Amino acid sequence: MAEAIHPDHLPESENEPLPEVIAGSAESERSDSIFALQLAELKPSDPFLWLQLGWQDFKRCPRIGLFYGLCFFVMGHALLALFQSAPQYLLALSAGFLLMGPFLCLGLYDASKAMQTHSHRPSLRASLTAWRPTKGTMAIFAGVLLILEMLWGRAALVVFAVSFNTMPDKANLLTMLLDPENIGFVITYCVVGGVFASLIFVTSVISIPMIMDRRVDAVSAGLTSIRACVQNPGVMLIWGALITGIILLAMLPVFLGLFVAGPVIGHATWHAYRHIVPGDPAQKSIPL
Repeated sequence: MAEAIHPDHLPESENEPLPEVIAGSAESERSDSIFALQLAELKPSDPFLWLQLGWQDFKRCPRIGLFYGLCFFVMGHALLALFQSAPQYLLALSAGFLLMGPFLCLGLYDASKAMQTHSHRPSLRASLTAWRPTKGTMAIFAGVLLILEMLWGRAALVVFAVSFNTMPDKANLLTMLLDPENIGFVITYCVVGGVFASLIFVTSVISIPMIMDRRVDAVSAGLTSIRACVQNPGVMLIWGALITGIILLAMLPVFLGLFVAGPVIGHATWHAYRHIVPGDPAQKSIPL
């Protein structure tokens, strides 16, 4: 009878796991860890803390902040010009601001990360190239948000078409909106816009800084952002209302307030992400 061979007596080369198995296990463990992240439980005061930290970052690197503030200022006037030529796209064009804002803030996230982790000195040049390491994932995520933007624009046109026989003249648009007879249109328009704005906000509130920081895929980042909103709905509602209110107020004096409000919100969004998502143990960071 052949003697049974104990596994420990096998040649060392046969006991070694295949490289493909090791790589697959590591990739699977990494993927599982993204969905197993324990997100922070938030307090209603946290959004105000994020704004305070964003203001501090703005004061620490004002040149970078003012550059991106200028970009927001230009975006605001571009939005105004588009509205003057196509008033029916009022709500959908506002979504474009929601869509472009988080990507424009990539440089601000990079500056805040540099100041928080001391990984490198914040600079305008570094902030302008912060998108390069994750350009593929960023492009995929931007495509998803762009689809939502296009659906929003189409829905806005449908609401106008159902409510009016012809598109209202831009000179009489404000009068039309204030007419009590059109209250149904105004409510429907705002509800439709609120649904799409909520989808964009919930999906992207911490996704883009997470992609930049952790190099995760777009799906993992989007699902983590949704989880954060589902887990802390009241706090994230406060955060969304604060962002909306500050941006609207900053637009009033011919968009000049965006020079400061835009960068502060960008920096604050980074701190919101780092508060909600636990830090990478491999990174040395300053606790909030």
